[in-house]
Amino acid sequence: MVRLVRTARSATLGTVDERGNPHLVPIVFAYNRGNLYTAVDRKPKSTHRLKRLRNIAAHPHVSVLVDYYDDDWIRLWWVRIDGMAQIIESGATFEEAITLLTAKYEPYAVGAPPGPVIRVQIERMRSWSAD
Repeated sequence: MVRLVRTARSATLGTVDERGNPHLVPIVFAYNRGNLYTAVDRKPKSTHRLKRLRNIAAHPHVSVLVDYYDDDWIRLWWVRIDGMAQIIESGATFEEAITLLTAKYEPYAVGAPPGPVIRVQIERMRSWSAD
């Protein structure tokens, strides 16, 4: 299960807003020692006050879905990660996350994400695969 998460290229982050409404966003991420890291990057955003960050500040419990689809359904799999999210704007953990993300994703080698970083401390992982 961890091998699938480590090698996956994208996932979906699920948060909940102050009214209990779900909010999903696609993310790129890195996994290390029971933590999943993602960062706010330089791609254009409609606002710098991102809903995912507001949601985590209000309700830090999150889910991340890492999955793989193929028309050959025997190859399908998914891993759901549940945990506590934390917004990190500086320090050793921030630097570690940026280093991991930069090593994993070629576009970040040209320009590392400015952050903040979201760290998900993994509490539970569930998985399924067709094979």
